[in-house]
Amino acid sequence: MGIIFSGGPAPSANAVISAAGVSFLEDGREVVGFFHGYSNLQHYHPVSHRLLPDVHYRIFTREDLRGIRNERGIVIGTARANPGKPIRSPADLDDPDKTAGIRRVYEALVDLEIDALISIGGDDTLKTANYLTMVQDRLPPDAKRVRVVHLPKTIDNDYHGIDFTFGFFTSVDFMAKEVLNLAADARATSACFLVETMGRKAGWLSYGVAIAGEASMVLGVEDIDADLQTADGALDMHKLADRIVDVLLTREERGQFWAVVVLAEGLAEALSAEQLQGLERDEHGHISLGKFNLGQELAVVVSARYDARTGRAKKVTGVQLGYESRCAPPHAYDVMLGSQLGIGAYRALVEEGLDGHMVSVSGQLDLHYVPFSDLVDPETLVTQVRLIETGSDFHQLARFLETRTASKGWSLGPRKER
Repeated sequence: MGIIFSGGPAPSANAVISAAGVSFLEDGREVVGFFHGYSNLQHYHPVSHRLLPDVHYRIFTREDLRGIRNERGIVIGTARANPGKPIRSPADLDDPDKTAGIRRVYEALVDLEIDALISIGGDDTLKTANYLTMVQDRLPPDAKRVRVVHLPKTIDNDYHGIDFTFGFFTSVDFMAKEVLNLAADARATSACFLVETMGRKAGWLSYGVAIAGEASMVLGVEDIDADLQTADGALDMHKLADRIVDVLLTREERGQFWAVVVLAEGLAEALSAEQLQGLERDEHGHISLGKFNLGQELAVVVSARYDARTGRAKKVTGVQLGYESRCAPPHAYDVMLGSQLGIGAYRALVEEGLDGHMVSVSGQLDLHYVPFSDLVDPETLVTQVRLIETGSDFHQLARFLETRTASKGWSLGPRKER
């Protein structure tokens, strides 16, 4: 049994790895943990780049995995290596050049006599797991099959097929406490903080942080509408700044001369191409949002708009939060959730005999198994992202708790029928 962890860190990673590994060891099976995602697997060569124990992977013992469920970090490390980067469509799966990285991963697993792989990661890692499954579907019938199950991981919580992902609640709790600290500072100094949280494609993390941290306002990518856009559909920083100033002025009418506004980092991807020009991209083609400080950029505009509308100065400061939370001490719920997902990998492979499935939980940590085909677009091979439904009860929760203004477009909106 092989285990790989890919993408950004998440609290309770070790709970997932430990629970999965111990399950297989107790059943008399060998467990191999690959170091740093696909970094080494994708460069495998039977002569020039053989994978070596304790250099590229670890053969786990029970002692390696016991007592680490609450430890920070990732016992096997992680990376964003992307062996399936050239693949863009189903036709590419028949192209030997474009599938070379995936095939090297497969050959490395076969060389090490791996029978099944547990893939732990976000939507891009799920995409890689699906590539590995589909490339094997094209092999001769007598070729060795390495079965694949995937465990969903992201602090962003934007996964289809599961209600909450491990690490989400820890990250929310950690950053919410930071927001409460900033609120105390803002209250003492009559200032405004613009807090940018992780959350590239969806607003779950920013909403959770705002609700738990009692923020004055929250805005995620789902909240971008015509009232916040330029004529060509880009996010208009000046319109967004005016909405924040509306909140500041409403609060001043109530005797509150401070505010903390939480913003999802993914808002930056909605800016114009000119504003994003020159930003670096990662192995999966994503803009490096950590190097574009949305909060700081917006703080300058908000300060200027406040001055223009009131004739007074207001201290507005942008703060980025996210990296600090990814290896925070895990929340008890995340340890339980992660442990159940790890056990679910064992049950999926050994008890259910599955291949090409994602492990999921719902309710009281009840296990479910979702086929990759239900999570990946068959024409683009892109994984689906789960957004917050505007008008949903969760969306309205934040709207009720934040500072509401009478500005157009800032009402609760119609309740979504169930």
